Order: sequence, then C-alpha cells, then structure tokens
Amino acid sequence: MLVSFFFFFCVCSGQFAVVKRCKEKTTGTQYAAKFIKKRPSRVSRRGVKREEIEREVDILQQIRHPNIVELHDVYENRTDVVLMLELVSGGELFDFLARKESLCEEEATQFIRQILDGVHYLHSKGIAHFDLKPENIMLLDRSVPLPRIKIIDFGLAHKIEPGADFKNIFGTPEFVAPEIVNYEQLGLEADMWSIGVITYILLSGASPFLGDTKQETLANVSAMNYDFDEEFFGNTSELAKSFIRQLLVKDTRKRMTIQDALNHPWITSCGHTKEDAAASESEKKTEKLKTKRLKEYTVRSHSSMLRNNMYVDFERFARVVEHISLLDGGTSEVTGVNRTLRSDVEALLSSYDGKEAWYKEESEAARKQLSQACYKFRRVEASRRLLQEDVEAVEAGLESVSRKHNHRQSRLDALRQELDSELQWLQELMGSLLPDRVNGSVQNDGLSAEVKRAMKEPLHRSCRADLQSKQALTESG
Repeated sequence: MLVSFFFFFCVCSGQFAVVKRCKEKTTGTQYAAKFIKKRPSRVSRRGVKREEIEREVDILQQIRHPNIVELHDVYENRTDVVLMLELVSGGELFDFLARKESLCEEEATQFIRQILDGVHYLHSKGIAHFDLKPENIMLLDRSVPLPRIKIIDFGLAHKIEPGADFKNIFGTPEFVAPEIVNYEQLGLEADMWSIGVITYILLSGASPFLGDTKQETLANVSAMNYDFDEEFFGNTSELAKSFIRQLLVKDTRKRMTIQDALNHPWITSCGHTKEDAAASESEKKTEKLKTKRLKEYTVRSHSSMLRNNMYVDFERFARVVEHISLLDGGTSEVTGVNRTLRSDVEALLSSYDGKEAWYKEESEAARKQLSQACYKFRRVEASRRLLQEDVEAVEAGLESVSRKHNHRQSRLDALRQELDSELQWLQELMGSLLPDRVNGSVQNDGLSAEVKRAMKEPLHRSCRADLQSKQALTESG
C-alpha cells in the first residue's frame, strides 16, 4: 500500500507522469515512485491508456539486468498507477562525461559496452526499447571509478513478435530510425540506430541529424544526411567511425545487430587498431577527446527539450544553486555599472534636450522668415497679375484704335478718289462749255467765271464737311 511509504519532493514530471522520491517506512529503502495518470475514458485524450501502462509494467516485470532499471512493485489508486522503481541518483551519463576535461576512446567504449550489454539482454527477450537517448542513459552512482549504466523509461518499449506487422511513429526525432520516420515495419534494429546516434554525439559533442525544426531533423534522418566533420572527429579513430557507420545504415538488413556491435573491433579492442602500430602505446592511451562540445550539447539539450526521464540530476541542481550564489555575489558590481550607465544616459538626455530646444528656436525663426518671404512673394505676384491685365487692356485699346484708324483712312482715300473724279468731270464739263474761239464775247467769259464759282462753292463745302467728320471720328477713337 502507498501508505507504507514516505513521499518527498517531485524530482521530475512529464505530460502524464510525475516522479517523486520516496522511502519505505519499514526498511528505509528509497525508491523512485512514478505516478502515471490513467485515462478516465476511451474517448478522453488526457492520461495514458490502460493497455499502454500494462504493457510497460509487463515488460519491466520480465527484465532483471545490472544495466536496466528494476521495478520493485506496482500500486494503483483511483487516478494513477504508481510504479515503485529502483532509485537511480547518479545523473545522466552525458552530464557525467561533460564534467571531465577530456575523454579517451577507451573510457567511451567502456560505457558504450554497458549500453550494449543492457540492449543485448532486451533483444534476447525480443524487447525493443524504441526510446534510447542520452536522457534515458543514467548512472546508478557516479562516485565510483567506473559508474554503472542504467537504461530507464520503458514507456515506448514493445515486445516484438516474429512475423507480426508493427508500425508506429514515436520517439525523439533526433534519435529515431529512418523506418520510424517512413512508417515502415519496426523491429529491434531501431535500437541499434539510436545507439549509433548516441555514440556519434558522445565522441563529437555534435548531433548528426539535428535540424532547426522537427521536420528538418526528420528529413535529415530519412535522407541519411550526416558526415564526419574533421572539426569534430579530428582525434577520433577510424574504428570508432566504422562502428558508427555500420549502425547508421538505412537498410535494416545491413545494419549491425546487437551481437555484431558487441563483436566489433572498436568494442573488443577499446579503439586500438593495426594502423596505429606505428604510434607508441603511450600515445594511443593519452589521445584525448575534448569534452567542450559535449558540455555545450548537454546544455542545449536540457534547455531546448522537455525532460521525459524519471530522475533528476541532483548534482546538476547543486551546481545551479552554486551558480546562482555567484550571480548574487556579482549583483553589487552589476548595480554599480548600472548606476554609471544611468548617469551617462541622463547626461546624454540633458545634452539632447538642450540641442533639441536650440533646434526648435532655429526652426521657428526660419519658419517666420519663410512665412514673410511667402507673403511678399504673394504680393509681388498679385501686382504682376494686375500689371499684366493693364498691359493686356492697353494692347486691346491700341488694337481697336488701329482698326478704326485704318477704317477712316480707307474712307478718306475713297473720298479723295471720288473728289478727283468729280474734279475731272467738272474740268471736262467746263471744257465743253468754253467757246472754240479765244476771242469770244465778254458775256460768255463772265458766264464761265460765274459757273466755276458756283460749282466750286458746294464742292468745297462738301469736302470741309467730310474732313471735319473724319477729324471727329479720329479724336473719339
């Protein structure tokens, strides 16, 4: 019964599970209690299906191996199924290795060998884990010289039945095999692919298929888009690369089995090759792999991915607390810098305010001058328009006077012609009235003179009247 345990703080939580540290009251033995939320009904999406919980429990009850977490007991209440699991408090393998300054391949193979031993036991029983990744590779106790590996979290594990059709899409994109991405037949080979990815990261600190998005990562897995960058694998042996290559094979029939991996020369010889014969034995043993990138990888993975394993790295928590205390110690210095920056900002703001006021005054003066110039320009423009109108009126008047003058001139010319014709007619008339003889009588001469005077007088009156009328018209124009 659950009442026979003391429950302490929650060490981690997932979507539908919470893990608490607990201690049995009678024996004082500590366990990790995994509370799995049951799905209340078949139509509900909250919680875990009962058959999935039963499958995990059934698999855990079948296995007993030094490199696999052990199930102590199972309890159930109204809302949860509680798994009492072996407490694994040594933290994650990658965190342990990242704390080292360097790592030789011999050390790496010792841990990979333990992983292979645990997976070999599972595969011997036809069980595939399907979620092998650094977060699920834990250490039982990191204080010993060679900590023991513990494989945890069997939530996705399945027993592979020979000839059964099994397809599914699950797991962490960074570590899933291509057959999972492509929704193909699944088997024990998927775990071998995950071991290849784990080994790649362990030796380089870089993830072979990780992309910026989940979709990009899955596309890289399906396309086998990876290589051994010299920057990351410059100090890595060819045997180690061969081990990884034979695991990261898309064709499951050509991928190494767990037995092939255990018999690989890199595992059996701890990374020493015949090609290394020219080098001294001491040089082989002292060739170190830098763990800086592995540290960076663990930081990125813990900050960008949800932790779905059941245990907490208490040592990492202690280091975080230590870092927080160091940050608190540096708060006064940061505060002093903040004050200095604030005073500098205030000085800059004061200078800016002064310059802004000066710019406003100059802008106002320029605006007034521009306004006055615009006013004067408008006045000049108005005067120009009035003058233009006057000029146009004068030109129109002159044109009218010119037309009238031309008209009067044409009439005057016509009258002159008429007068000339009349004078010519009178002359002809006078010539006809004159006698043919020069010595004509005095009576005829007197008559001719009177006729001339009589004819000239009305002609002169007519001409004067016409000239006066022309002069009046000209003056009026």
